[in-house]
Amino acid sequence: MAMPALNVVNESFIPRPLADQARRAAPERRPLSFGQSLYLIGRPTLKQFLRFVRQHAVEPGGEDVLIGEWQAGRKHIAALEKKEAGCADNPAISKIEVDSKYGPLLMEFLRDPLVRNGFNTVPTEIAWVELDRLVVYQKHIDLSYVRELQHSIGPEPSGEVVFRTCLPCDHPRPPAKWSRTDEDSYVFVSSSNDLRFLGAMPLEARHIRGCPHPGTLLGVVGLAVGFGSNLLNAIWADNRLVLNNGSHRAYALRALGFTHLPCVVQHAPTREELEVVAPPEVRRDPDRFLRNPRPPLLKDYFDARLIKVMPVQRLRRQVELRFSVSEYDVPAL
Repeated sequence: MAMPALNVVNESFIPRPLADQARRAAPERRPLSFGQSLYLIGRPTLKQFLRFVRQHAVEPGGEDVLIGEWQAGRKHIAALEKKEAGCADNPAISKIEVDSKYGPLLMEFLRDPLVRNGFNTVPTEIAWVELDRLVVYQKHIDLSYVRELQHSIGPEPSGEVVFRTCLPCDHPRPPAKWSRTDEDSYVFVSSSNDLRFLGAMPLEARHIRGCPHPGTLLGVVGLAVGFGSNLLNAIWADNRLVLNNGSHRAYALRALGFTHLPCVVQHAPTREELEVVAPPEVRRDPDRFLRNPRPPLLKDYFDARLIKVMPVQRLRRQVELRFSVSEYDVPAL
């Protein structure tokens, strides 16, 4: 399961080329309001790259330098597209069996209601996947969060710790606050960028407990805000595996030397099914990830020629919900 350890920096476990770049990008001491981000260059458009640096970097640097970095990354990608064409095709996946040594962990994981209710749209299995052949769509990695993950799992995690890191059964809630800001709006705030709107839910009076009813309830519409499943999850489509969730966990464990990890694999044999389970960026341009001879891969995060590490402003995620109500009479038929 594990490959020989990469060169790492003891305090952060980030591979040495990335750590060297990080040290060059940031002074020794930064206020707690700053973090570190890794951004893939060369493949996102130059406009997207420049916009990200201008909006987030503490010290953006000269535009001519940034353009030169992007052009160098683009040149390296062109070489990879010839040298590694087809490397993302037909990656091997190995289903985790109930009678394996991970069987008890697998059974505990499958009993989780979030898993039963959240992955029942398309055929799904729990399997070992090879990290370096995972297609990725996420352009940046929060290295500050990666350090937190690595601190929590330690430099030499056991097989059980690795399994639970990738496929946790407990779902701790990151710190968050919410409040009503107006008669028709609520705001939710968290330091976790996983905070999101989870959708609308129809409820009945029996679902509302511990809260006095303002009248005789006919129905309740619940506008849910919270956090995602936080599982390592990939989508199998057109004989490729696209990493759908868990980029930071995959990055953190790959940096520690792991080559294969347990993953929830959803099978989307048609584009119609892909439309249901894929993230928005993949839905908008599936051919960029599924037909390109050499798409962006997870291992690109570790290629010093394809990344820029920079100190960035720490952000908080805010979700604002607004609702409207209209009451009127219409003529009876």
